[in-house]
Amino acid sequence: MRGALLSGNIISRHFSMLPSPVAPPVTLARHRRSTSMAVQFRHPEFERYQNNITKYWDNFYKRHDNRFFKDRHYLVKDWGQYFCDEGISLNGKVLLEVGCGAGNTIFPLLTTYPNLFVHACDLSTHAISLVKSHADFREDHINAFVCDVSSSDLYDIIKPSSIDVVTLIFMLSAVSPTKMALILCTLKKVLKPDGVVLLRDYAVGDFSQVKLHNKNQMISKNFYVRGDNTCSFYFSEEFLSTLFMTAGFKPVDMSTYCKRIENRARDITMNRRWVRAIFRSVNHGVPLES
Repeated sequence: MRGALLSGNIISRHFSMLPSPVAPPVTLARHRRSTSMAVQFRHPEFERYQNNITKYWDNFYKRHDNRFFKDRHYLVKDWGQYFCDEGISLNGKVLLEVGCGAGNTIFPLLTTYPNLFVHACDLSTHAISLVKSHADFREDHINAFVCDVSSSDLYDIIKPSSIDVVTLIFMLSAVSPTKMALILCTLKKVLKPDGVVLLRDYAVGDFSQVKLHNKNQMISKNFYVRGDNTCSFYFSEEFLSTLFMTAGFKPVDMSTYCKRIENRARDITMNRRWVRAIFRSVNHGVPLES
């Protein structure tokens, strides 16, 4: 895309001064309340899109191979402190990348942090094949496997309380809002007691949401289906904070990025919005310390 950045700004919130509520256990009732505002409206074919999510994403990677997403080198700049082991372990930190796709997150990270060990999972069998066929794939540093993290299959591969960092890079938006809390509960169980989740995803008001909305592609509130049948949810900071705190995570930092891009070739201006957030796991029944 040929474009020029016209303007950009960041709306940042730091949570060090938050009060210290108690992290509650996630119950079915709390899970339903936390997602109710996202499912007030539901398209008649909502279930079809979600029941076939694996097929649609597998078709996506068969069609685009490893050419669709660029390598995410910006993660080193944004969150380098969370990947660096700082000498605390001879083996380095252990990362779980959920929705790894073709490996656009993990391979740049391993280049910078060679002691990192990565568990990389994705719904798509073809995506995992792309990771394993990558020139930089090494079995002694990467465990790549097919997994639906909304199920208990993750526990068969990763031990409880063994992960230092979980990365969710434009992943959580791809699943139904009704499954998000369950996914976070699964991730919390494999995280170490003080482990962190690093998230970057679409924000409400993004150009792509407006475009899909104008095409009547909404299947529930802030949740849309694309032309290839993959789906995308658009997060507000309020929804994201509530979702994670309900699952037993403390928000550490959250920023909504707004970037206005002009595409002269297509004569359009795009207002891109995404949210970047850090959440730390806390024990149930233990106050969230500031």
